[in-house]
Amino acid sequence: MQFKGAFTALITPFSNGQVDEEAYRKLIEWQVESGINGVVPCGTTGESATMSHAEHKQVISICVDQVKGRVPVLAGAGSNNTAEAVELTRYAKEAGADGALLITPYYNKPTQEGLYQHFRRIADEVSMPFILYNVPGRTSVNLLPATVARLNKDVEDIVGIKEATGDLNQVSQVLEFCGPDFQVLSGDDFTVLPLLAVGGCGVISVVSNILPHKMSGMCSAWFAGDLAKARELHYELASFSRMMFMETNPIPAKTSLAMMGRIKLELRLPLVPMGADNSAKLQSFLREKHLI
Repeated sequence: MQFKGAFTALITPFSNGQVDEEAYRKLIEWQVESGINGVVPCGTTGESATMSHAEHKQVISICVDQVKGRVPVLAGAGSNNTAEAVELTRYAKEAGADGALLITPYYNKPTQEGLYQHFRRIADEVSMPFILYNVPGRTSVNLLPATVARLNKDVEDIVGIKEATGDLNQVSQVLEFCGPDFQVLSGDDFTVLPLLAVGGCGVISVVSNILPHKMSGMCSAWFAGDLAKARELHYELASFSRMMFMETNPIPAKTSLAMMGRIKLELRLPLVPMGADNSAKLQSFLREKHLI
C-alpha cells in the first residue's frame, strides 16, 4: 500500500454530543470528489482524544464505508496504552482500513526502547500497513531517526512515518537511515514542499479539510515535475496554514468548515470556540479568499 500525496486529517463533526454521521459522510464525499489522495479518520484533528472507543470505531467504520475503496483510508489507532492501541488497530483492520496511523505514546514519556517495544507489540498482534506518527509538540517524546530505522528494519508492516517535528534535518536523517522506499509524510502543512524535496511522499494535512484540491494539487504538481506550480501553491497555501493554527487545531479548521456551511460547529471540552477577535479575523480571511 502506497500512502502518497495529500491525505486529509479529517475533523469529526458532532451534533448534540454525538457523531454527526450525515455531515461526516458529506464531508468525506466532498473530499474524495475534490481529488484528495487519502483520508485519515480519528487523528488529532478528529478529536480522537475525547472520543469513546465505541465512537472511535463508529467513525472509522463510517469513513471506510463512505470511501468505498476510492482512496486509501489510514485510520488513527494509536494510544499511550499499548493494549488499547492493539485493540483499536485490530478494529481498524477488521473495519477495512488500508492502514493504521500509530502515534507515539503520550504522557507516559517512554524511552526509545519503550517506543520500539510499543510498536513492535502492536505489529506482533495485528498485521497491516502501519504509519508511525511523531509529534513531540503534543506527546513530549521524540521518536528518533535511529529508532525509526530499527523499527523499519525489524518490523515489515511499518512502511512509513508522519513526521510532525517541523525539523527537516530529522526528516532527512529518517530517509537517509531508512532508504527511499520508506514513506515519509509531512505532519506540518508549512513543510510539505520542503519535505517532498528531500524525498518525502506527501502530507497528512489539516488545511486540506477546507482546500483538498489545492493541497492535492501541490503534491501532484511536484510529482509531475512542475516545480513552478508546486511552489506557487506552496505560497498560496502558506496563509491558510497560518490561519488554521492561529488557535489549537482543530478549532480553526472546524470553525472554517462551519462558516463554509459544511458542518455545525461543535467542539468537545477542553476545546472551546475561537475567541471573538480571532473568529472575526478568520471570517474576514475566508471571505477574502471567496470560500464563504
